[in-house]
Amino acid sequence: MTITASRQLRAGLIGSGIKASLTPAMHMAEGREQGLSYRYDLLDLAEMAEEPDQLQTLLSFAEDEHFAGLNITHPCKQAVIPLLDSLTPDAAALGAVNTVVLRNGRREGHNTDWWGFAESFKRGLPDVELGRAVQLGAGGAGAATAYAALRLGVGQLTVFDMDKSRAEDLAAKLQPLFPDATLVAGDDLFQALQEANGLIHATPTGMDKYPGLPLAAELLHENLWVAEIVYFPIETALLAEARRRGCRVLDGGGMATFQAVGAFSLFTGHTADAERMRRHFLSLTR
Repeated sequence: MTITASRQLRAGLIGSGIKASLTPAMHMAEGREQGLSYRYDLLDLAEMAEEPDQLQTLLSFAEDEHFAGLNITHPCKQAVIPLLDSLTPDAAALGAVNTVVLRNGRREGHNTDWWGFAESFKRGLPDVELGRAVQLGAGGAGAATAYAALRLGVGQLTVFDMDKSRAEDLAAKLQPLFPDATLVAGDDLFQALQEANGLIHATPTGMDKYPGLPLAAELLHENLWVAEIVYFPIETALLAEARRRGCRVLDGGGMATFQAVGAFSLFTGHTADAERMRRHFLSLTR
């Protein structure tokens, strides 16, 4: 593929402990396939001095360097919002941003996470029962997966978080958007899972940096489907245990791929080839 002679496009990822991220490789490989001169950098908070304005510093750096945009990951998806000029309707509804487009001196917040999770779910668990689901985590990623689950048709979603007020806030924020569904903050995880058809895991637990299970293994049962958002490693402790107990499972790679598909198009103005990006992602995890 011949690389175009136009000015190099630049984008990046802001987060903490993101050295193992596969996002740069996915973006740049798709850029090469489309003949773009495209550079994608990691901007890791963990490698910066601990200052209150770390996030603002990185946003200003990206603007000064003429980045087309930034992806935003843990723990910044909500903290970045006050630093932006505008939000798309989805990002505003979710109260979480994973993609910032930098254009004409303005910062526009988007959320491609919810669409990425929904696309992955439709392809990976196309025929599962959606009546009742339990979700662990009510942070930025949890807002996106909850929104996606309700858009997919989950009838009752019970959300748990270590900080119950976050789960309550998420339920209060999303419930008016889905009047035909029920969204509540949970109290009894055992009982909720006994009655549930599926489990969505939306916390960092299981990442290399936060190893382990996000719940007691004995709470999993064979009548549950289990959808994961963690993708590094692709086979988390939760997925391994769920498989062992007979659950149908969905790894976090699909959400990672499809959110990148959306972000690539926003940054470059070119439509990404979703299947090609998915194949490239899977090649990186082997």
